[in-house]
Amino acid sequence: MSDSKDYVPPKVWTWDQPSGGAFASINRPIAGPTHDKELPIGKHPLQLYSLGTPNGVKVTILLEELLALGHKGAEYDAWLINIRDGDQFGSGFVDVNPNSKIPALFDRSGSQPVRVFESGSILLYLADKFQAFLPKDGAARTEALNWLFWQMGSAPYLGGGFGHFYAYAPAKFEYAIDRFSMETKRQLDVLDRRLAVSEYLGGDQYTIADIAVFPWYGGLVKGWLYGTAAEFLSVQDYKHVQRWAETIYARPAVKRGRMVNRVQGELSEQLRERHDASDFDTKTQDKIQAAS
Repeated sequence: MSDSKDYVPPKVWTWDQPSGGAFASINRPIAGPTHDKELPIGKHPLQLYSLGTPNGVKVTILLEELLALGHKGAEYDAWLINIRDGDQFGSGFVDVNPNSKIPALFDRSGSQPVRVFESGSILLYLADKFQAFLPKDGAARTEALNWLFWQMGSAPYLGGGFGHFYAYAPAKFEYAIDRFSMETKRQLDVLDRRLAVSEYLGGDQYTIADIAVFPWYGGLVKGWLYGTAAEFLSVQDYKHVQRWAETIYARPAVKRGRMVNRVQGELSEQLRERHDASDFDTKTQDKIQAAS
């Protein structure tokens, strides 16, 4: 890989060397499976194939919130898809999500299984299925969806832009870090201004908009993402985002959802697979290691 100051793009790009960075081994310019591997199927109606990244956490938070409301049909098996190992390129996973990105969901509650991929689509599907965490009123529903889709369009600048160049790229590029830092701070200001006049993003109700935005921007202001990024971006300046993030994080279902399919951090907060509510008490990594 050439130094950015010396690099001159060719007329036609070709894939002839690793791109560098933390995820170089799994990045490729083609789609489709790399190996045959069927997905496991558990006992519950909903089968989730995921990893505890911000996008994966959105779905497990919503599922735990639905269960907390008493929706028994929201019981789920959460299977670990380790993207650093290339699990997302197995044939079974590609059948569920041809884009090879987590999370992916199979709803087996009906006569025909329904596949749902893209985290925003999964949130909307589950909210509609269970008639929860999304207002029925047209204006209120639309406002919540405005912020849901704001997150879907904005987070790639935070994750694939700022996060990549600040934390994962093989070298520090001032132009890229400046460019995406500016955009990330602008996005935080958008949220701060909204939350200055509204308890939650969609209004006075907690909705899938908050569930979608929290793992990314709540995680950022709480210091969970990209090493020292919170200090670098002066996240303490966004007081309304801070207030909102604390409110969301206080919810027990949010704490549980953040544990599912998690493979880093405190062992007591890693529940790598979830198949029953009791797993939170008996199958976190600290207990598994203590028993081995």
